[in-house]
Amino acid sequence: MRRGESETKMNSGLRGKTSRLNPLSPSEKSSKESRTAAGRRTTTMNPATIYKLSLVAVTFFIQACSSSCPVLECWFVQEKAGRGGGLTGATTQEKSLLHIRTDAHSDGAETRKGPSDISPERVYFVTDPAATLCHQSLNPPRGSVKKPQCEINPFLPQPSSLKWVTSLTDSALSPIYLQAEWFSAAFQGLNEQLGVSTITRAPTGTKEHAVILSVTSKTVSVQPRLGEPVLLDCGFWADPSSPLTGSGFAVEWRYQFRGSGRLVLAYDGKTDRIADTQEEGATLDFEGLHEKGNASLILQEAKVRHSGTYICSVFLPYLLAQVAVELEIVEPPSLSIHPSSLPLSIPGQTVSVQCEASGFAPLSLELSWEFKDADGKTRSLGSGSVTGHRQAWDGTYSQSTRLELDTSKLDLGRGGEVTCVAVHPGGTRRASVTLNVIGFSAPSIEDSMAMVGVALVLYGLIKFVSWTFTSTGSAEADKQDKKEK
Repeated sequence: MRRGESETKMNSGLRGKTSRLNPLSPSEKSSKESRTAAGRRTTTMNPATIYKLSLVAVTFFIQACSSSCPVLECWFVQEKAGRGGGLTGATTQEKSLLHIRTDAHSDGAETRKGPSDISPERVYFVTDPAATLCHQSLNPPRGSVKKPQCEINPFLPQPSSLKWVTSLTDSALSPIYLQAEWFSAAFQGLNEQLGVSTITRAPTGTKEHAVILSVTSKTVSVQPRLGEPVLLDCGFWADPSSPLTGSGFAVEWRYQFRGSGRLVLAYDGKTDRIADTQEEGATLDFEGLHEKGNASLILQEAKVRHSGTYICSVFLPYLLAQVAVELEIVEPPSLSIHPSSLPLSIPGQTVSVQCEASGFAPLSLELSWEFKDADGKTRSLGSGSVTGHRQAWDGTYSQSTRLELDTSKLDLGRGGEVTCVAVHPGGTRRASVTLNVIGFSAPSIEDSMAMVGVALVLYGLIKFVSWTFTSTGSAEADKQDKKEK
C-alpha cells in the first residue's frame, strides 16, 4: 500500500470517529451535502475535455511513430564533368546524412545539426508519408556494428522510349513541376530484409525532399526448390498529391545472368496491356497491382534456367525506380551407391564401390566417404576419385566418386558400414552400404565363444555316433557267439 493511501485511510477513520462523537447540526449537515454534490459535479468530465485529451494522445503517438524513423548515413555519388570528346570523368563520393520523417513539419531544430565529418551541404530532410524508409531493417539500434547501405545519385526526369511506357508521356505536361532538384536513392536493409529505391523531389535551392515514387522488395534473395511456385516481391507507392501520379504507371520485369538478359514481363497500366514478349509461366496479380501497388512477379514452376537477377522497374511519367531480386534454385542431390550390396570379402582383397549424386543445383558439391566399424566408431576414408560435373536436360547436375577398399591396408577389421556423404547448399545427403570381411586373423571374443560352442557340439555328436556304432557292433558279436555255441 502506498504511503498516501494509508494516510488518507487514517484521516478518514479519525474523521469518522469524530463525527460519531460530535453529531452535526441540521445546517452543517445541509452544507456538507451541498459540498458533496458539488464534488460529484466536478468529477464528471466535460466531453470537450475528453476530446482535447484524445487529440493530445494522438499527437504524442504520431510523434512517437515519426521519431522511430532513422537518420541514415549515405554516400552521395555523382560523376565529374567530362574532359571533352564525350568521355565521362570519374565519380566522386561524399558522405551525406538523411533525416527521414513521415511529416514535413515533424523535425525539430536540433535535428538539423549533422556530424562534423559531413558537410552541411550534404544534410537532407526526406519526407516519406508511406513510412517505407522507417522500416526496422533501416534503423538498427545505437552502437550497432552493421549499418544499412545507402547511396544517393542526382536524377534527371526524362520520358522513356520503351513502347509500354510511351503512353505515359503522350500528353504534354507542364515542365514547371519538373524544374526542381531530383534525387534517386537505393537502400539495402540489414540482413537483406529489405531493398528500397526512391525518387525524391525538392524545390530548387532547398534540402527539403519529398518521396514521389518508392519501389520496395522484401525478398532481396530467394532460394526455392525445383518445381515450386516462386513469388518475387515488388511493391510501389506514388505520392497522390504529385501531378505525375494521375497519368498512369508501367511495370517491367527483366532477367539478367552473366552478362545476358531478357524481358520477362512488361505491363502498361494506363492502357491495361501486356507486352507481346511475355515469358511462359510468369504473371502478375493485376488486381492487386492497381489497388495496392503490388507488382510482384509470380513464376508458376521454378526451373534451373530461372536462376539469376530479376529487376523490377516501375515507371511514372518521366520517372523510374527499380529494385533487384536474386533468385537461385537450390535443389539437393539424390545419392545412389553401386553395387547396392557388397560381396563378402577376405583380408587382402580390394573392393570397389561407386557413389553417384544426381539432380542437384547449383554446382557447389563436396563428396566424401566415411566408414563406421562394428564398434560404432566413424572415420573418414577421403573423397575417392571424383569425376567432373555432367549437366542433364533440365539443367541439373550430376557427379560421382569411386572408392577402392583395400581390406589389408585400410584396417577395416571385420567390416562395417561404408557411407557416401554429399554436402550441398540445399542440405547434406548420405547413402550407406554394408561391408563384411570374413577370415579376419584376430577373431573377437564373441567369435571365439561361438567357435568353442561349435567345437563342443561337434565333439558331442562324434562321441554319440561312435558310441552308437560301438554298441551296435558289440550286440551283433554276442549274437554270433551264441549261434556258434
